[in-house]
Amino acid sequence: MTDFLPLLAAVLVACFLLCWVALIATRSRTEADEVARRLSAYMGGQRPAQPERIKSGNPLRDALDSFTDALTPVVSRGSYAGKLAEDIQKAGLRLKASEWMLIVAGVGVAVGGIFWLRFGTVFAFIPCPVVVWIASGIFLRFRQTRRTRAFEGQLGDTIILLSNALKAGLSFAQAMATVAKNASPPISEEFARATREIALGIPVDDALQHMVQRNKSEDFDLMVTAVQIQRVVGGNLAEILDTIAYTIRERVRIHGEIRTITAQARMSGMIITLLPVGLALFLFFVEPSYFAPMVKETLGWVMLALGALSILVGTAIIQKIVRIQV
Repeated sequence: MTDFLPLLAAVLVACFLLCWVALIATRSRTEADEVARRLSAYMGGQRPAQPERIKSGNPLRDALDSFTDALTPVVSRGSYAGKLAEDIQKAGLRLKASEWMLIVAGVGVAVGGIFWLRFGTVFAFIPCPVVVWIASGIFLRFRQTRRTRAFEGQLGDTIILLSNALKAGLSFAQAMATVAKNASPPISEEFARATREIALGIPVDDALQHMVQRNKSEDFDLMVTAVQIQRVVGGNLAEILDTIAYTIRERVRIHGEIRTITAQARMSGMIITLLPVGLALFLFFVEPSYFAPMVKETLGWVMLALGALSILVGTAIIQKIVRIQV
């Protein structure tokens, strides 16, 4: 029973800190609250009613929504929250920055608790939240890369749709709205957001640049550059888009062929990279006494460092070989 007391104390302290942050968040005065307070002075002291959240019927979900809504004003004050929210949106996840932070923190504490119970020392708990936080960043980058690849795969057909809309007599903004309605995600989501920005008064060129910044696609950057040049010097935009669509389709086809040819090399590099790490973790958990010299002796740490360095160098070389620019 005494072995569980430190873990119970850590959980209680974590719950106390979360409740304390939530209390500060609920009592903090936001800019919207200040505006509402000033407006109430001209309304005879009557404060405008706040919109109520629609209940989902799940008490746990409603409680989590209320907590994240209370945590959002505190989280949004830092610059990291803005970048995190942008990364989450680029990854195609429908989560707020506060929700993502709570998920990462919860997983980190849960994994740390498992390691603590397994090895019976607090030093096994400490690195787990850091490792989970690093893994969450890697996961976001993986989702962003996959979404960008899907975006580029749809770009050729989307440009043809833009060209056909222009040939039918629509303006470029109306053609973008057509793409937002008829295309499929993720490209329809990006064009829908750009259409909303244009409706709010943002120039078309700025809305297109925002799309380029969110997607980091060279093909889409080529299309946006051509559109901006045409808007300055004039010309037949539909024919320009048809030419760009053909170029992008050929690039996508060549990219697919290259990925097919280099699939074996990429898979071999992944297996060679993960096999030593997986074997070390397997021995570390299944037979700790056999693997103990690697983490308790100085020579073991040196060998682990040299092995990790060799794996990183080999992975970098393999990625350099299989990454072919088109």
